[in-house]
Amino acid sequence: MEPRLDFYQSNPAAIQAVMGLEKALGKSSLEKPLTELVRLRASQINGYAYCVDMHSADARKAGEDERRLTAVCVWHETPFFTDRERAALAWTEAVTRVGETRVPDDVWQAARAQFSDAELVDLTLLVCTINTWNRLAISFRKLPA
Repeated sequence: MEPRLDFYQSNPAAIQAVMGLEKALGKSSLEKPLTELVRLRASQINGYAYCVDMHSADARKAGEDERRLTAVCVWHETPFFTDRERAALAWTEAVTRVGETRVPDDVWQAARAQFSDAELVDLTLLVCTINTWNRLAISFRKLPA
C-alpha cells in the first residue's frame, strides 16, 4: 500500500484546527485511561491498525491493564469495565457508526447517567476527533512510521 498524500503538509491550517480540538480535549475532565479506551475502540471499529497500536501503547504507558486492552473489542461480554467505561464505549460505538445507529435512546440514557453535560460534549468531541484522524489517515493511506 502506498501513501496517497501527506495531509499534514497538504493543508496545515485544517490539521491545526483538528489539533485545536485535541488541545481542548487535553483540558477535559475525562479520565486519561478512559480517553485511550475510547480512541482504541473507535480505531478498532474503523480498522485503522496504526491508531489501534498507538492508543494501546499509550494506554499501557498510562497504566492500563493488558487484559482490559485485549478485551476492549469484546467489552460487552466481559466484567472488566466499570459502568462509566461501558457507557463511554457504547457511546463511542454508536457515534462512530452514527449513520447506522442514529445513537439509540438506551445508549444516550446510559451515557447521561454517567457523564455531566460538559463531559458528554467532551466525550462526543473525543469520538468525533479520533474518527476524523482515522478517516484522514485511512483515506490518504497514512502508514506507520
